[in-house]
Amino acid sequence: MRIVIAVALFAATIGTAQAQYYGYGSNSRSNSVSGYTTNNGTYVAPHYRTNPNSTQYDNYSTSGNYNPHNNSYGTRIPRY
Repeated sequence: MRIVIAVALFAATIGTAQAQYYGYGSNSRSNSVSGYTTNNGTYVAPHYRTNPNSTQYDNYSTSGNYNPHNNSYGTRIPRY
C-alpha cells in the first residue's frame, strides 16, 4: 500500500513540475479578452489571460509559466 501511495505522489509531482516549469505555476483560471484598440491606435488581438489576483507570479507571461492557449512559456520577471 505504501508503494502505491509513493508512486501516486511521484506521478503527481512530475505533472506539477511540468506545469510549473520554474516553480511558479500558472493560474489555472483564465478568461478570454476581446480584441480592442488602445488610445494610441495600437490594435490588441483577442487573447486569453489569467484571472486577476494579487500576484504576477502565476500569470501566463511570467517567466516559467506555461500558456496552454498559445503553447508558449512566459518570459517576464514579476514586479510583485
